[in-house]
Amino acid sequence: MNVRLSCLGGLALCVALAGFANAETIVSRSNSATEKLGSLIGAELRALDALPEDMIVGERPKAGTTRVAYDRGWIASQPGAQGGEQWACLAKALYFEARGESVKGQFAVAEVILNRVDSRKYPNSVCGVVNQGANRRNGCQFSYACDGRADTIREKAAYNRVAKIARVMMDGAPRTLTKGATHFHTTNVNPKWARRFPNTAKIGSHLFYRQPS
Repeated sequence: MNVRLSCLGGLALCVALAGFANAETIVSRSNSATEKLGSLIGAELRALDALPEDMIVGERPKAGTTRVAYDRGWIASQPGAQGGEQWACLAKALYFEARGESVKGQFAVAEVILNRVDSRKYPNSVCGVVNQGANRRNGCQFSYACDGRADTIREKAAYNRVAKIARVMMDGAPRTLTKGATHFHTTNVNPKWARRFPNTAKIGSHLFYRQPS
C-alpha cells in the first residue's frame, strides 16, 4: 500500500520525511478512517523523533521573541539546557570567553556571536563564527579557539549556566544589550580596529563595538 504523508511541518519537513515513507507504508487494514489517520500521524511523529534537532528547527527564531531577565535567579529557574551542534558551539564559546562575567555580560557576548551569524560578512552558523580562523594560531576571531590550550570544561556550574543562556538566545531572546555589536574586547587591551568601530556598550569588563557597514 502506498502512503502519502501529510507533511504537517511544511515543505522542509516533507522532504525530510520522504526517506521514512517506505518504512511506514503498512497502516491499518481496517475500514475505519479514524484508525488509518491515526496510523499516518503516528508515522510522521516517529519520523520527527528520528530527525536531528537542527533539521527540525528550520528557520532561526527571530530575536526578541523570548522574554528574559538578566540575573542568576532567572537563569537558575530555567530547565537544564540541551540542543544540537550549534547550541553546543555557542555554550562552549560563552564558557571560555565570558564565564567570569555577569549574566548580563554573558548574554551580551552571545549577542555578538549571533549578530555575526546574521551578518553577510561572517559565516552563517554559530560554529562557523566561533571557529573562524581557528586553524591559524592567533588568527582566530575568538581567542580560546586558537590559544593552543585544551578546551576542558572544569567549572560545571558555570557551564550549566552559560548553556542555559545559549539555549535561551538560540530560542529567540532579544538582542538589545549591545545595539547590534559584532565585536568586543576586554578593557585591558586596545586593538587597532576599536579606533574605527563605533562603541555601542560597556558591560562588565567588556567593551562592545558595531562593525561599520
